[in-house]
Amino acid sequence: MRRPALYSSSRPTRPAASATPEAPAPQSDQAGAPAARRRLKLSPNHPLLLWSAILLLGIALLASVLVHQPQRRLTQEDINAAVLKTMETQVMPSEYARAYDKIRPSVVRVVSYVKKSRLKEAEAKLAAKTGPNPKPLGPAQADITGDDDEIENGVGTGVVIIDKGVILTNLHVVSGADRIKVIFHDGLESPATISGVQAENDLAVLQAAKIPDDMIAATMRSTGDLAPGDKVMAVGFPFGIGPSASGGVISGLGRVFRSPEGKQEMKNLIQFDAAANPGNSGGPLVTMDGEVVGIVTAILNPTSARTFLGIGFAVPIENAASAAGLPPF
Repeated sequence: MRRPALYSSSRPTRPAASATPEAPAPQSDQAGAPAARRRLKLSPNHPLLLWSAILLLGIALLASVLVHQPQRRLTQEDINAAVLKTMETQVMPSEYARAYDKIRPSVVRVVSYVKKSRLKEAEAKLAAKTGPNPKPLGPAQADITGDDDEIENGVGTGVVIIDKGVILTNLHVVSGADRIKVIFHDGLESPATISGVQAENDLAVLQAAKIPDDMIAATMRSTGDLAPGDKVMAVGFPFGIGPSASGGVISGLGRVFRSPEGKQEMKNLIQFDAAANPGNSGGPLVTMDGEVVGIVTAILNPTSARTFLGIGFAVPIENAASAAGLPPF
């Protein structure tokens, strides 16, 4: 078996004398140092040492300047330039779009139903007063067969003001209904009941039986600082289409409106020119911050068309909130 090599840490022994003459030993100076070592020794004034020291000092000075150099402060001009650059490179949503995005999760569709048997009774009473072939009571009454079936009696809008499912709408949207249904922004449908009314302002408070998991209540804002010319937006379901948004301005404050039948007079209303039509009733009137300042309740139209002619009215949110028992601003 071959034995591995072993290495010793001791100095090697001097070689045996040979016939070859040895090289002369190196000469030493007076201190006994070899001549080769004396030749490599540098004096303190040697140029190489001086330049090396200068180089090290320069590096140290540069590092100190870089580390301790103060950062430049941002000026208003820098901020303005950055904002301008962002606006030039990105398309920002309009203020109406931002307001709509904020209020949309709180807007609900309100549908009221009545039984056909009640409609038949109402038509019979009307026929007794006006004679045969009375004017129909609503657009959904072409087929009245069966006493237990329901038909859609009205479509309006509501806005959630408390995240437990408390909804504000117009009283005329749900008045006389046998059943009320609300449809939230995520498509959830829920039965609802009337928990309060404020007839003088045509307001009703609804309580939904079911609510979305991520229910968001609208933010209400005082009308104390509103002025004609302020931008507003109406959100609702005009003619059942929606949710739809229409923008305009506040046209006036403290207005008085009397219903076309002359049966009710409403005071202290907000006049606005954002388009509103049947189905907008009960919907929110919001500012550009997406905050509710009123509940859309009526339009002024002296004709029988019941379409928007440029004048709409909303109940101030202070009145509407009091209908739900909320404290004033």
